[in-house]
Amino acid sequence: MSDSAPALATSTPQSVRTICAKFGNTPHRLLDILLAVRQEQGWISPQSMELVATATGLTRIVVEGVASFYSFLPLTPKGRVTIRLCDDIVDRFAGLEAVRAAFEAELGITVGGTTPDGAVSLELTPCIGMCDQAPAAMVGDLVAVRLTPDRAREIARALQAGRSPAEVLVADHDCLSPLERVKAQVQDNIRLAGQVLLGEVPLDAGITSAQGMEPTAIIDAVEASGLRGCGGAGFTTGRKWRFAAGAADPHRVVICNADEGEPGTFKDRALLTNRADLVVEGMAICARAIGGREGILYLRGEYVYLRDHLLSVLEAARSRGVLGVGFDIRLQLGAGAYICGEEGALISSCEGLPGEPKTRPPFPVTRGYLGHPTVVNNVETFAHVARILDRGADWFRAMGTEKSHGTKLFSISGDCAWPGVYELPWGLSLRELLALVGGEDAAAVQVGGPSGTMVGRDSFDRRLAYEDLATGGAVIVFSPRRNVLEIVDYYMSFFVHESCGYCTPCRVGNVFLKKAVEKFRKGQADEGDIQYLRDLSATIIETSRCGLGMTSPNPVLTSLDNLPLVWAAVTKPRKDGIKATFDIQSAIDGGRRLAQRRSMIFDRDFSE
Repeated sequence: MSDSAPALATSTPQSVRTICAKFGNTPHRLLDILLAVRQEQGWISPQSMELVATATGLTRIVVEGVASFYSFLPLTPKGRVTIRLCDDIVDRFAGLEAVRAAFEAELGITVGGTTPDGAVSLELTPCIGMCDQAPAAMVGDLVAVRLTPDRAREIARALQAGRSPAEVLVADHDCLSPLERVKAQVQDNIRLAGQVLLGEVPLDAGITSAQGMEPTAIIDAVEASGLRGCGGAGFTTGRKWRFAAGAADPHRVVICNADEGEPGTFKDRALLTNRADLVVEGMAICARAIGGREGILYLRGEYVYLRDHLLSVLEAARSRGVLGVGFDIRLQLGAGAYICGEEGALISSCEGLPGEPKTRPPFPVTRGYLGHPTVVNNVETFAHVARILDRGADWFRAMGTEKSHGTKLFSISGDCAWPGVYELPWGLSLRELLALVGGEDAAAVQVGGPSGTMVGRDSFDRRLAYEDLATGGAVIVFSPRRNVLEIVDYYMSFFVHESCGYCTPCRVGNVFLKKAVEKFRKGQADEGDIQYLRDLSATIIETSRCGLGMTSPNPVLTSLDNLPLVWAAVTKPRKDGIKATFDIQSAIDGGRRLAQRRSMIFDRDFSE
């Protein structure tokens, strides 16, 4: 087997200059430029970085700093096609290891390698938003779901034979519309369509209503509906818009956060596939309400297979007059960085910078994208806005609970009979949801993804609502046969990998927290280590700069609180004041060698 790299592929100086010119040689379009260079040559070469720096007026070190931040912008040569296997915990439980072994055997390389002929590279990547159809992988810019070892071997052989991902994964690819290509790769898996988003929806009804209203009346309606941000934070949408509308700078920006990178979350995928018109409509309504002059739809790099479909939706909206008159939307593709789901990091990424969170204050609504007042809402929030303007605030507010209004999209995956997307009114109990999805025998449920809450069986009567279990929508079901500490360990490894590295508490603290979890898994922990977990978690939460660090200890803390027996079962009591992790034999081994004799006290078989 060989992991050797292929011959170096490079763009010509003129082709790189052409790419830069396409984006106006503008520094804040640096991410787009680098993605286009990677698309052409397969990696970001040193020569390309120099050329991009010259064209954009940046330094080489700035260009390299951006390229090195994103995992989808490799700085070393890759194969003609890169296969990125989804290494989520759900995929692991669904048979990832067998699929990985099949790819490695067929390609003759291991993960991280490239075939000697330069045809294929094989990598692991965190969640790609296909947990309901695991195991899954990105194959170039396309997606393969429900993989088996046989299918993996078939894909590998075809790619090595020179066939393109489109030929391998989508029959009659070139004859299909962009939407048909999307649906040929990934099932919608909409299990239950509610009355707000996934049922029958009239085209442009919301924006038509908004065009007859004053901007302040639009904000009043959104606020009266009780709509809260659907990405997880739950901030009142109308209030956010009011802040932006009142900002002194007249150049205001609307950004849709379509970077749903939280493992176990994929409900925005269903909306972007089936209700992208509704999302665009909601962004246009927001622009009218706050005086927005430009819009950006930030699409996570893992959803690149949706790009052509969304571009066609935007073009159709322009043809209908929804966009293009005073307000338009550009599509910004991400490049594999979970942190960009945080609104400050997302704005940085749109500006052509590394996706690092911004210091607050100022908040984005007063100083956001390129210094302008900016509203950032997620896909589901904008879709809800369009429906609220169509049917009215009272209609929306009447659904759900006292503090959680309307419906919510839930991404259900894991150990259940019917994984997929469910639209349900807020307020359903976890037990009721499990019965609906065929997960009644669950031992634990992760609500809200890794940064959310792990709930044990004795708390399944808790309700999915902001008053109780607030969530961005991810619900991962784990049966009694799963090892909870393995799940916690995986989630901590995810946060370690995805930390932007800006602040020490998150960058270093999560590593220490993961090592502490490993200690429990090895059976080396004692009662004092429980308190260490809590103290370290508190420090990370209180001193981290952004939401990643503030929530990364949640897998540890919520499992400690809600499934304490799992931890207690692997905790050893201290004996004679000696920690369980202290290995006396290893400690005195050096002394044995120096003295050239064993210990009469600690060597049980000691004899003169």
